[in-house]
Amino acid sequence: MNDIATIKPKLIKLKLSGIYETLDERLKIANQEKWSYSQFILTLFTDEVERREQGKLIRRLNKSNMEPDKTLESFDFSFNARIHEPTIRELSTCRFIDKHENIFILGPSGVGKSHLAQAIGHVACRKGYDVYFERTSKILKWIHKGLGDGTYERRINTISKYPVLILDDYGLDDIDETQQAYLYEIICERYEKTSTIITSNRDFGEWMSIFTNPLIGSAAMDRLLHRAIKILIEGDSYRLESFLKVNKREVKTEHITS
Repeated sequence: MNDIATIKPKLIKLKLSGIYETLDERLKIANQEKWSYSQFILTLFTDEVERREQGKLIRRLNKSNMEPDKTLESFDFSFNARIHEPTIRELSTCRFIDKHENIFILGPSGVGKSHLAQAIGHVACRKGYDVYFERTSKILKWIHKGLGDGTYERRINTISKYPVLILDDYGLDDIDETQQAYLYEIICERYEKTSTIITSNRDFGEWMSIFTNPLIGSAAMDRLLHRAIKILIEGDSYRLESFLKVNKREVKTEHITS
């Protein structure tokens, strides 16, 4: 008992809180099950590694800007049978990241594009990749602010170096020529180095119209489409369907109580 009391302050000093938190319980189980010394030590260090990995995951998720509930586990594949679940499951292996492939999730509003993009992003975070999610127009405005405080280059570099960047609502808002230049710079910097997931309610044929300069637009599209995977989602709006279901229940409840 005295030995344990002596060990614990050293664990705190060495920042081995994973071992510190489980030491008493592990020691109890080791005595009961007659663990070998090596098994006992291995278990303690496994606890420490798991705690540190969990801490890293929490930090990655906090920095990613993704919604906590937009995961693969919470996505309702039964709502739209035209979403090919095996394809999404394959993408969730994250092999596309190592291949520096891009993913385009296209379709009308409300069909689950952003949810699926973030769901893949969540899996990527769990596998150790840094991810960042944001609306395209908001990222470009954030970069533009860097011109005023001298952080433009740093902001471009930050966005460009994420192993997985999720550009939500690509092409939804009009962007001026300056922001088009930022977008082109990001696409060039990320080309064949990282993976970009894009959600858009515009099909490829309309993407060129985002750029007022057709040469820049063509160069950007050429880089984006190289090594790209396209997922087209058709069907009704999930948000609209949820709204109608909620209101239908409320109407029934009101009818019963009146």
